Amino acid sequence: MNLGRYRFVLSRPLQLLPVLFGISLMTFVLVRSIPGDPARILLGSRSSPYALLKIRAQYGLDQPLWQQYFYFLKNLLNGELGQSLLYKVDTLKLISSRTEPTLILVLGSVVLALLIALPLASSAARHQDGKRDQLIRLFTTAGLGMPAFWLGIMLILLFSVQWGLFPVSGYGRTWTEKLHHLVLPCLTIALALSSLLIRNLRASLLQEMQADHIAAARARGLDEAAIFRRHVLPNALIPTINLLAVNIGWLISGTVVIESLFAIPGIGQLLVRGIFTRDYMVVQGVTMVLACATVMVNFLADVLTVAIDPRVKIQ
Repeated sequence: MNLGRYRFVLSRPLQLLPVLFGISLMTFVLVRSIPGDPARILLGSRSSPYALLKIRAQYGLDQPLWQQYFYFLKNLLNGELGQSLLYKVDTLKLISSRTEPTLILVLGSVVLALLIALPLASSAARHQDGKRDQLIRLFTTAGLGMPAFWLGIMLILLFSVQWGLFPVSGYGRTWTEKLHHLVLPCLTIALALSSLLIRNLRASLLQEMQADHIAAARARGLDEAAIFRRHVLPNALIPTINLLAVNIGWLISGTVVIESLFAIPGIGQLLVRGIFTRDYMVVQGVTMVLACATVMVNFLADVLTVAIDPRVKIQ
């Protein structure tokens, strides 16, 4: 194995630090630009001025913005995210308690999207311009044009209200109940994501099928199915892996909408509630956790791309 191709593993984390710093600064500024006083929202409209001043002093909201950001950055470097204004608990522990539903939702959506995209894209590429290809392309066009929340509502009306196959909302207690509750949310995200993956993978497959080494394999008399499985598909998957990594941010933002729609107690729902209640610590903490997750997934995608294709060298 050529270890020189993996040198970026040492330098890439250092390159990502300015990105995370920029995200922390933008998040801090934007969340404090939201109209409304967290102390007044927390205590109510009839709270006394003394109580408001006490709450602001307790959470450092009476300090200048630059000083508040300094404390936030200092806590962040120490692995702390402060205390939630609404829940009165450590923000990092609060986010950790909500990680499981979001993680299962993201992983389940990716697995379902791949299970949908791989056979459909392969079938479309092998029957180019045929009826099957046209139907699959129509499916992808429709999938790209449907908003996730609308698609989720349609699935609820069909599979939950009409047929009664899946719960309308919630998360469940046992693992069986949890997986049962997450089928529709995962399917909602997967249908939208698979449409993008199918179009990309189909184009990559068609391009790979015209390559010189594929023509040479056919000339040697190799079976067409074996050529497609061993040579065409593995090489065509590389751009799809990169596309999936690039869209991880879209996938995470999709979970925020879907968790609110299906009442799933995950990080996305926590973020939405934090925004409405002006819980600065929760919004900042969730944003940084999601940013780190997005950066890590893109980094792992780079490693996987280099491992699959020896021709790729990332600086």
